[in-house]
Amino acid sequence: MIATPEHNERIAKMTFASVYPHYVTKIEKKGRTKDELHEIIEWLTGYNSKKLIELIEARVTFDVFFQNAELNPNAHFITGTICGYRIEEIDNPLTRQVRYLDKLVDELSKGRKMDKILRKEN
Repeated sequence: MIATPEHNERIAKMTFASVYPHYVTKIEKKGRTKDELHEIIEWLTGYNSKKLIELIEARVTFDVFFQNAELNPNAHFITGTICGYRIEEIDNPLTRQVRYLDKLVDELSKGRKMDKILRKEN
């Protein structure tokens, strides 16, 4: 599946605050914790829990969220399919970064071990 420019623009304008509660619901339904969610977000973006709350309260877009993030140098090891898209084939950098986050949340909700989610074995 190829992301259209309209799809990429929609993702860029979406607020992190609008998606975050869905992440929390998804992982908590599977017995994972908000602390674990924050750990994977911090690994990917460099944002600690305090900064995440600030960004949620400020209702920043994903564009701003990832512009100011310090993306983990091992993020490129996040591969596979999420939402019908093969992550490593996504051309738009912002869309790829959002899908990285989606994939990490998905792995957390599926019970994957934190060492594997955080790509500590690579």
